[in-house]
Amino acid sequence: MDLADDLRSLLTLERVDKDLFRGRNANYGPRRTLFGGQVAAQCLLAAAATVEGERLPHSFHGYFLRAGRSDIPVILEVDRDRDGRSFSARRVVAVQDGEVIFSMATSFHVEGEGSRFDDAPRRAVPAPEDTTVGGWNTLLDVRPVTPTDFLKGVFTDCLWVRSAVSLGDDPLLHRAGLAYLSDLGTGFGQQDRALVGRGGPSIDHSMWFQEDIRADEWVLVDLRPVKARSARGCYHGSLRDRDGALGATIYQEQLLLPGSAADMLAAAFPSDEDQPVVGG
Repeated sequence: MDLADDLRSLLTLERVDKDLFRGRNANYGPRRTLFGGQVAAQCLLAAAATVEGERLPHSFHGYFLRAGRSDIPVILEVDRDRDGRSFSARRVVAVQDGEVIFSMATSFHVEGEGSRFDDAPRRAVPAPEDTTVGGWNTLLDVRPVTPTDFLKGVFTDCLWVRSAVSLGDDPLLHRAGLAYLSDLGTGFGQQDRALVGRGGPSIDHSMWFQEDIRADEWVLVDLRPVKARSARGCYHGSLRDRDGALGATIYQEQLLLPGSAADMLAAAFPSDEDQPVVGG
């Protein structure tokens, strides 16, 4: 199968029919499952391709249902729920081998002027040039602010990241790029492992788009834990450009798995197709 070597290629879909699309996969090295951000971004773009006019996505809500396979393409099926005077609603499922691996509900709105308020998470961090290169994703430039160490069960909850290639000037493509970036890291990555476990696959993911910022320029992904219970943890976060403009806010739930570093690695790179798609 032809693999995408950069984020722009990964976000270019093939239209198979009116409401049916095919996406490409990327080479994620030792990772045997698809990256959840890929599937969410491709679903968002498939939905957008069925929306007329100048409407852009303002939110989506998705559920990771099965682990995606990197050796077969993702088929994206769109349902047109409603087109109103200023809003459009769509549902999308990502399918592999006849089974749904991810489902999304998303809404589009005509952009306009209105009041502004911003109290989303924000922390003082060094500039990306003052942080160390890191990360496993070859499609991105990554500068972790907080560390990742798989063997110790530690994962970044704050990082600078951008597409390694230009995404052009289409604001839709940058919103899809932000959707891709938003599944990196975890809000529980720096917490006491004895308290919350070592993290695990994503369960669901919600995102709201705010200002138009570029995904091919430095974006700060800043994640904060909210609540852990019954082996599940919820965290929220923000995506800002280096000037502090708020591009998007997210809320995500993941499994919190107790156990050894080996257990954590197995959760991060599962071979069992019945496991949820792994997030960041």
